[in-house]
Amino acid sequence: MRPLSLLFLTLFNSILGLSVLFPILGPLSRELGLSEVQVGLFSTGYALMQFILSPYWGQKSEAVGRKPILLLGIVGFAASFFLFAFFAWLGYQKVLLGGGLFGALLASRLLGGAFSSATLPTAQAYLADITPRDKRTQNFAVLGAAFGLGIIFGPAIGAGLAHFGLLVPVLFSAGLALLNAIFVWRALPESRKPETRLSKPPRLSWTDPRILPLLVVGLSINLASIAMEQTVAFLYQDRLSLGPAQTAQTVGLALVIFGIVGVLVQGVWVRRVRWPPRTLIGLGLPLLLLGYLGLVFAPNFGWLTLSLVLLGLGSLTNPGLAAAQSLAVSDDEQGAVAGLSSAVQALGRMLGPVVGTSLYGLSPAYPYIFSAALVGLALAFFLARPQLASQR
Repeated sequence: MRPLSLLFLTLFNSILGLSVLFPILGPLSRELGLSEVQVGLFSTGYALMQFILSPYWGQKSEAVGRKPILLLGIVGFAASFFLFAFFAWLGYQKVLLGGGLFGALLASRLLGGAFSSATLPTAQAYLADITPRDKRTQNFAVLGAAFGLGIIFGPAIGAGLAHFGLLVPVLFSAGLALLNAIFVWRALPESRKPETRLSKPPRLSWTDPRILPLLVVGLSINLASIAMEQTVAFLYQDRLSLGPAQTAQTVGLALVIFGIVGVLVQGVWVRRVRWPPRTLIGLGLPLLLLGYLGLVFAPNFGWLTLSLVLLGLGSLTNPGLAAAQSLAVSDDEQGAVAGLSSAVQALGRMLGPVVGTSLYGLSPAYPYIFSAALVGLALAFFLARPQLASQR
C-alpha cells in the first residue's frame, strides 16, 4: 500500500476509537453517580491537554521522526482508555466513589489528551513530508475524509457495543488503538529520513506573520462548528417539538447526512477539482455562512437538514486551510505548524461547548447567529488579504 493509504487508515482508526466513546460517556457517568458538569470536564480536560501539548509533539517529530511520535501517541491513547475502563469498573464495584472516582477518571482523560495530541499534528506533518507542494491541497483532503468517516462510524459502533455493557465500547477503543499501533509499527514507513532531522528544530511562534492570519481563520471556523454541534440536537427537538427518542433518531439521521456530505466533498471532490487553497477557502466560507444563517431561520426538518448539507459542503475550507498552513512554512517547520494548527482546533473544542450551550440558554437562535458572525468576520478578513493562502 502507498504511504498515503496507510496514513489514511492510521488516522481513521484513531478517530474511530475516540468517537466510539461519544454515545456512552453520558449514561456511563450517570451510572457511576457523576454529574453533567463532571462529564463536561472530561472533554474540557482532554481538549486542554491537546491545546497545551500539540505544538510540542509536532516540533518533537522534526527531531526524532514522525513514526516514533505517532506510535507514542497511539499507545498512550490505548493506555488511557484501559485506565478509564479500569477506574470505571472500580466505580461499579464501589471501590472508588465520589471525588476519588471522578479524580481517577479525569486523570485518565488528561493522560489520553496528552498522548492523543501527538497523533493529528504528526500525521499532518507526515503527509507534508510525502507530498509535493503542488499536490498538498488534494492530499490534505484525504485526512479530512478519514476524520469524517471515523466520526460517522464510531458513534454507531459505540451505541451497538453498549448493548453488551457500557464498558465494552471503552475496551473496544483501547484494543483498536493497540491494533492500530501494531499496524503503524509494521506497515508505515518513516517519512523523515535521519539526515533530514534536526536536533534543534526551528521554533515557530503563534504570532509568526506567515501563519497567524490562517490560525485566526481556523479558530473562527472551528469555534463556530463546535458551538453548532453542541446545540443542534436541542434545536431539532425544540424547533420540531420532538420527544427524546424522536430527537435521537432525527438528529442522528441529519448528522449522518451532514457527515457523508463532508466526507464526499473532502475525499472525492476536492481531490478531483485540484483547486488551490485560496479558492477552496474562498468558496467554503460563504457556504458555511449560508449554512449557519439557515439554522437561524429554518422552520422544518427539510430546511434544517439542508442547512447542515451546506455546512458539509463548506467543509472544503478544511483541506484548504491545512494546505495553506503547510505551504506557508519551510519543510523543516511542518511538524511545528501542524502542532499549532491542532492546538487551535483543541482551543475551539474547549470553548465551543461552553459558548454554544450558554448562548442557546438565552435564545435558540443565538449560537447560530454567533457562528454566522464568526464565519462572516473570517470571510471579511480573508477577502481583505489577497495574499492570504495564495501559495500553490
